[in-house]
Amino acid sequence: MTSLLITADAPAPAKLGKEAAALLRAFPPRPRASSWPATAGSRNAVLDRLEQPPFRATAPSTQTARMVGARLLLRWLETFPGETWQQRWEASPASAAYDGWSDNILDWGHAQGRKPGRTPGAGMLALISADIIRPSLEWLARNCSNSLRPTIQAARDPEGFARLSAQIPARELATRPASEALKAIASIVAAYGGGVDDIVVGDVLTLARIKASQNGHTGPVIRAYTLLRGRGQFPVDAPATLHNITTRTGQLPPSGLVDRYPLRCKPVRDLLVDYLTERQASLDYTTLKVLSSHLVSLFWADLEHHHPGIDNLRLSKEVADEWKARVAVKTTRRRQPNGTTVETTAPRVSAATVKMNVRAFYLDIAEWALDEPERWGPWAAPSPITEGDCGTKKMEREQKSRSDRRTRERLPVLPLLVQAADRRLKEAKARLDAIDAAPLGSMVTVLGETFVLPQASTRIDGRPGHVWDEHGNRRNPRAEEKQAFFAWATIEILRHTGIRIEELMELSHHSIIRYKLPTTGEIVPLLQIAPSKTEKERLLLINPELADVLSALVTRVRQSDGRINSVATYDMHEKAWNPPMPVLYQWEVSGEQRPISVQVIRQALNRTLEASGLVDINEKPLHFQPHDFRRIFITDAILNGLPPHIAQVIAGHDSISTTMGYAAIYPSDAIEAHRSFIARRRNMRPAEEYRAISPEEWEEFLGHWERRKLSLGECGRSYGTDCAHEHACIRCPVLIVGPDEMPRMEEIRDNLRDRIAEAEREGWLGDVEGLSASLSATEEKIATLNARQQRKESAVFLGIPTLDQLTARMSGAEATK
Repeated sequence: MTSLLITADAPAPAKLGKEAAALLRAFPPRPRASSWPATAGSRNAVLDRLEQPPFRATAPSTQTARMVGARLLLRWLETFPGETWQQRWEASPASAAYDGWSDNILDWGHAQGRKPGRTPGAGMLALISADIIRPSLEWLARNCSNSLRPTIQAARDPEGFARLSAQIPARELATRPASEALKAIASIVAAYGGGVDDIVVGDVLTLARIKASQNGHTGPVIRAYTLLRGRGQFPVDAPATLHNITTRTGQLPPSGLVDRYPLRCKPVRDLLVDYLTERQASLDYTTLKVLSSHLVSLFWADLEHHHPGIDNLRLSKEVADEWKARVAVKTTRRRQPNGTTVETTAPRVSAATVKMNVRAFYLDIAEWALDEPERWGPWAAPSPITEGDCGTKKMEREQKSRSDRRTRERLPVLPLLVQAADRRLKEAKARLDAIDAAPLGSMVTVLGETFVLPQASTRIDGRPGHVWDEHGNRRNPRAEEKQAFFAWATIEILRHTGIRIEELMELSHHSIIRYKLPTTGEIVPLLQIAPSKTEKERLLLINPELADVLSALVTRVRQSDGRINSVATYDMHEKAWNPPMPVLYQWEVSGEQRPISVQVIRQALNRTLEASGLVDINEKPLHFQPHDFRRIFITDAILNGLPPHIAQVIAGHDSISTTMGYAAIYPSDAIEAHRSFIARRRNMRPAEEYRAISPEEWEEFLGHWERRKLSLGECGRSYGTDCAHEHACIRCPVLIVGPDEMPRMEEIRDNLRDRIAEAEREGWLGDVEGLSASLSATEEKIATLNARQQRKESAVFLGIPTLDQLTARMSGAEATK
C-alpha cells in the first residue's frame, strides 16, 4: 500500500537570505484558490473520478488502498464546514498538523466502527492527484513521499513533465538530484494547481523559503529552478540561479546599511541615511558599504555607547579626542578551547581612512548646507577631525613594509609551491585512476595507501563515489582530484599573469583570443582580462606554460558536444549577478553547472600549502593569499628588467606609484647598484691598478687574517706589516682585548706579580725590569677594560643644563645689563 506519510526529525533550520526576501516581494507566488470544478463535486462524483484514468492506479491492490483511504477521508472532511473539499480540508486540523496529521482521522474512523490498520495516506495521494485537495507547500514539504512525483506526473501534466525531462541529459535523469528536482516541481503543481508551464518564480521561491526554514536542504529546489528557467518560462529579470539563496543578501539600500547597527538617536539615523543616499550615485556598492560601516558603526554608534544621550554632531574637544584614541585601536575577542574569551588589542590599520571619512562627512554637510539650508543647515557643525589627523604616510609606510616582507618571504619558495601543486595533482589523478580501474567491493593500494571500495555504486557510470582508507576515513577521490586540479591551475595562472582573483574567476572561453601580427603574419595568443577594479580592459601575452594550463582548463570544462556551458557568476563585493558566460572556473554539482567560488579556491590553495610543508620565519605553516601572487609577479618582472611603466599596463594600475608599491626592494638591488657604480669608477682608472691577484697573494692575504687570532684577543696590525714587538703581545699597543679576556688578563697580572717577587728575592734585577714593564702594560689594559665597562653602565651627560645652571646664567645676564 502506498503511504504519503513520512515523518523525520528535521535538522536545524537555515535562515533565508535578505536577497530572497526581496525577490519574493518582486516575484510573488500565485494565490491559492479555495474553489475550482474538481473540488466542488459531490462525494460520489469524486469517487467516480478516482476510478477513471489517469487517476486510477495500475495495480489493483494500490487502487483498492487508495479508494478505501479516500472514502475515509471524504467522510471525515464532511464533518467540517465548507462548500468545497478544499475549504473543508483547510478547516480541518490535519491541514496544519505536519506530524501525525492522520491520527485524528484514524481516531474518528475507530469511533465510527471502522476496522483499524488502514491509514488515509493512500487516499490523500489519490485526492491530491485528482486535484480534489491542494495542500499547502509546507504540508507537502513535510509529508510527501516518493510516490508523489510519478503520480502527479501521470495524472496532472504528463506532457509538461515529459518536455521537462527531455531537457535533462540522459546520464543525469536517473540520478537522485534530478529525481528530487522533479519531485519539488510536482509539489508546486500539487499545491497551486495547473501544470509545469504555469509555475512562476514566486512559487519556487516560496518552496525554497520553506525548505530553508525546515531543514536547510534547498538543493532540489535550486535544481528545479534551473530546469524551469532553462525552458524560458520565467521573466528576463528573474534571478539567474537560486544558488546560495539562504546566504545571499543582495545590495542593501542606504537605510538597510544603517539599520545593521542599532542607533538610539533617530534624527541622526535619518541624517546618515540621507547622507549615504546622496553619496550612493557616485560610489560603488563596496565603497558605500565600507563608508556606512565607518560612519555608523565606528563613529556614531561608538559615540552613543560611550556618551549616552548624545544627539548632536557638535562634539567637544574632550569627546573628539577620546573617540580618536578609541578608533586608533582595534580590540579582537577570541574564544579559547577552554571556553574563556581573550581580548587582544592592536593598532587599527584603517584608522586614518575612518577619520578621513568622518571629516568628509562633516565638510560635505557644511557645503550642502549652503545650497539646501533647510535640509542640511541644522546639522552643520565644525569638524572634530583636522587635516593633520588624516595623515596616511605612516600607514602607507607600514603597509608597504608588510607587503614587502610577505613578498620577500614567498618569492623564493614559489618554485617549491609549484612543484607541490604539480605533485599533488599527479598523485590525485593516479589515485582516482587506480580506484576507477578496480572492481567494486575490492581493495586497492596506490601510492602507499590502501582503499576499500563500496559493494555498489549510485553513479550512472558504475564507479565508486566514496571509498574508505586504511584508517576508516570516508574519502571522495573525485573531489580530491578536482580540488588538486583547480589549485594547480590557479597557482599557474596567477603566477604567470598577476591578475586579481576576481579577474581569475571571470575568465571565460572568450577570454582566449588570437592576434595576427601585421608584419610577419604570426598568430599570437592573448588573454583578455575583463574590466574589474579599475574598469579597464587589458590584454596579456600567453606564454607556452600558460597556454598548457589554459588548454587543460578548457578541456576539463568542455562538454561532450564541444561547448562550454554558460553559467551566471555572483559578484561577492557588489552583491550582484553577472550575465551568464562560459567561464572556465566551473564544475558540476548535483547535476548543475555552477561557478567555483573564491572560498573553494582558497581552501584548495591551503590544502596545497599543507602538502608542500612550507613554513615561515617563525616555523609556522606558510600561508598564501591569491593577491600574494600578484605582488610576486610584479616584483619578479621589475627585478628581471621589465620597465615599471610596462608593468603598470600589465597589472592594470591607474598610477605607476601603485605598481612600485607592489614591487619589493631587495638588499641585493642596492648591492648590484653599488657594484655598477664601482665598475664605472674603475673604467676611469688605469687598467694596471686593477690587475688580477695571484694565488700566492690571495693565500698571503687570507693567512694574515687567520694569524690575527691570539690567546689574549686579536692582533690589530695592518696587512703587510710584521710584528714590531717580537710577539711580546702583552706589551703591544695594537693588541685588541675584549671583556671576555678579563679573567685571563687578571690571571696574567697575578702571575707577573708572583714572578717579580721571586726575581727580587733571587736578585734577578734584569728580570725584575722586564717583568715590571709587562706588568704595567697588563694593568693598563685591565684599567682600559674597566673604564670601558663603567662607561657602558653609567649615565651619559648630553650637555643639557640643569635648572640651577639656567637660573645662574639668567642672573648673570641680568647683572651685566
